[in-house]
Amino acid sequence: MSKCNVSFPVPLPDDPHKWEGWGNYKSPNFYERLCLDPRANPSNELIEERCRELLRWWQKKLPLKNQPSNPLAQLLRAGLDESSRFLTEARVELLDPERRRRLDEEIAAEEQADSVVEFQKYLAFAIADGTLTAEEEKNLMRFGAEHGLTQEQMLAQIDQELDNTGAQRVQPPPPPPPGALQAHSAQSDNPQEEFLRMLRLSALDSFAMTDDQRDAFINMAESLGIDPGEAEDLVDLYLEEADEISQQPSAPEPLRIDKNRPEPREELVAKTMGTVRSDINPALERVRYSNFKNSLGGDMLFVPSGEFTMGSEAIDAAPNERPVAKLAVGRFYLSRHLITNAAYEQFDPSHARKRMPGAGDRHPVVHVSSLDAIKFCQWLSTRERKKYRLPTEAEWEYAARGTDGRKYPWGNYENRSDLANFADRNTVFAWSDREIDDGYAESSPVGAFPLGASAFGIEDMAGNVWEWCLDFYAPYTPAPKVNPRGPTAGARRVYRGGSWKSRFNSLRATARNSNVPSFSCNDLGFRIACECE
Repeated sequence: MSKCNVSFPVPLPDDPHKWEGWGNYKSPNFYERLCLDPRANPSNELIEERCRELLRWWQKKLPLKNQPSNPLAQLLRAGLDESSRFLTEARVELLDPERRRRLDEEIAAEEQADSVVEFQKYLAFAIADGTLTAEEEKNLMRFGAEHGLTQEQMLAQIDQELDNTGAQRVQPPPPPPPGALQAHSAQSDNPQEEFLRMLRLSALDSFAMTDDQRDAFINMAESLGIDPGEAEDLVDLYLEEADEISQQPSAPEPLRIDKNRPEPREELVAKTMGTVRSDINPALERVRYSNFKNSLGGDMLFVPSGEFTMGSEAIDAAPNERPVAKLAVGRFYLSRHLITNAAYEQFDPSHARKRMPGAGDRHPVVHVSSLDAIKFCQWLSTRERKKYRLPTEAEWEYAARGTDGRKYPWGNYENRSDLANFADRNTVFAWSDREIDDGYAESSPVGAFPLGASAFGIEDMAGNVWEWCLDFYAPYTPAPKVNPRGPTAGARRVYRGGSWKSRFNSLRATARNSNVPSFSCNDLGFRIACECE
């Protein structure tokens, strides 16, 4: 109850698709019903004003009660009858000082409990290897303080968890005695070489090394006095070396496969996926990696590691969606919305003359080739010192479908105007659905269909405009894979998701299309991925 959606744009948009707050009217949190932030200690005057505005918004929708077939009437449904009662109840509760005091205490207690739970998750992640370093404990304390916990509460939680699990605090090494530096071996004088030697002893390659193992090696490097960024580069250098060795038939296999019976790459990857599966823990990853806003104001949402089946064997699936394959995808960030005109034109101001007629700043950018999109990612990477790129085709489909094999990003609902922008009665194509009105003849502003979001909260993955992916086009193969990236070169690059020109069935999350990398048109744009640091 403590997490409030307090969005309240002024003026309130008449279209409920453009504002999520309309659905708060029956929230168990009275503040949320009126789109108020309890931390801001709203005045009685503000409470009265919000209640009036929301009642007025719903009163304008009352004629929809006589239009049961209208998509908006179906969307708003019970709110047409119940909203007045729920909103008035919230007003009465918040204007009563004693009731409001009890509500504030209840919210504070829930926030405290939520903070303790989040802290415990972070703590469990930090001591997963049986140790707690001073740096990890410092980060824990900072995390807890940001979530309103006192130092006494945090230390009590840490001590209790160390007792329960048997994990130990790692004390920093004592300073070396005088003259100890002269006694060091040649290997110790070169920490980079020592670190590479440790990596080689592991006999891991890029297929076998998990993220947790990589993090453990980085921690080892830091204990040797190596900067984390340099350590990452050394790990990458080692993995390139290990991968070259593993591809030689006579070389020892890192996964200890029988040398007398070299296994096909598909079986090797299948074994590796078994290892990846055991290490996937989305809940702990979400504790470590938080959503963020990029420098252009766009939301970057965290997508945790996971496994899913890519492709479709459905009757209506195209041949290029087969055969299906089991894939494992590592964690990454993906932009909640498509890149907009306003965002792209910070990179290329001259693009303004290519805008679609009537397309505003919040409309997705179109008339961009995949080469343009890649240059945008490179520009943003340099600007923020992060690793932005186009999503791979596997990442895109995983972000759209989640792990439950849904047909569309939102699930399996068909032919609804409140889920996506597609070829409806506003368009003039032979395949346009004349029975449905999604409200747009061409592209729509990003975020106009929040109910169509994927399981990870990514919006507009179906319809509006197609989205460039990083991969060059290639037919599917049935072999299981880990973080596939497709061919490194080719004649055509993939794009996914359908557009305002597509029939509803073409919005399926498995549908694929492709064109030459330099191709651009008025219903093709892109969104961006960012690698986890």
